[in-house]
Amino acid sequence: MAGSSLLTLLDDIATLLDDISVMGKLAAKKTAGVLGDDLSLNAQQVTGVRANRELPVVWSVAKGSLINKVILVPLALLISAFIPWAITPLLMLGGAFLCFEGVEKVLHTFEARKHKEDPAERQKRLEALAAQDPLAF
Repeated sequence: MAGSSLLTLLDDIATLLDDISVMGKLAAKKTAGVLGDDLSLNAQQVTGVRANRELPVVWSVAKGSLINKVILVPLALLISAFIPWAITPLLMLGGAFLCFEGVEKVLHTFEARKHKEDPAERQKRLEALAAQDPLAF
């Protein structure tokens, strides 16, 4: 009889662990879309950089992305587990911020067209930027 009780207990533990893994997988799937886009490297971060500096810049961005994921993934899982009602407002705030950035970029483009830069001045500015260490930003 003791053997069947032990097997029943082990079966219950296995079922519980299976349920936990399924719930963790579901929470990770829900948050993956939110966290998956921070690794994209903006072309402006590598423009004007000497060829021997491109890989260190990309590596620096990858390290920053990894640090973000180490912080954000557990935080997103905790929010999903304990206060799931906060996900929608947080996503809406993030979307509003992206809209703000998009409008700012469009307005900056229109303003740049009004104030044409002298090609010699632009070349001088690009050379000064290329001489700087991109990782120092």
